[in-house]
Amino acid sequence: MLHRSSTGTPGDRPIVLIGPMAVGKSAIGQQARAAAGARFIDTDAVIVAGHGSIAEIFAGRGERAFREIEARTVADAVAEAEGTSTVISLGGGAVLDSGTQQLISRCTVVYLECDADTVADRIARNSGRPLLAGDAMGRWTAMFATRRPVYERLADITLDVRHGSVTELGGRLEAALRNHAAAKQEVEK
Repeated sequence: MLHRSSTGTPGDRPIVLIGPMAVGKSAIGQQARAAAGARFIDTDAVIVAGHGSIAEIFAGRGERAFREIEARTVADAVAEAEGTSTVISLGGGAVLDSGTQQLISRCTVVYLECDADTVADRIARNSGRPLLAGDAMGRWTAMFATRRPVYERLADITLDVRHGSVTELGGRLEAALRNHAAAKQEVEK
């Protein structure tokens, strides 16, 4: 559950947003954070601030180096957020790392579910995604088909983001988190 404090209370768990690239993890995460007064960490933004653009990392050092940086960044974010209701947005491929999968099992994981139509306009406007070079939608669709089962397996909550504004989706995320926390408390009784 999102709380009004970023320091949280005992038992608070970080909220991790997962899903394919361009689904809106950063925008929806920022909206949820703003509404609840929790802290927000975008791991892609942390990587860019510390290492330069993701496209430059891919071009200069390769995907493997990027994935290593990404795994360390996620580990640091989860460790920093432990015991709080911080919202953490992960890059689309971060969940492929087995260490990351183990780390986020200590968090409430929300899969932002979509389809190709949901992200097509965003992908068309943003050509700076190195894994989408060339046939962007074809590559996105192939990656999503591979990653979707991982997203579904890791998720505590699945939030359909096909329809609604960022504000509406942030509100639906908060409601889903409240419902998940209430259901979890009932099970623990």
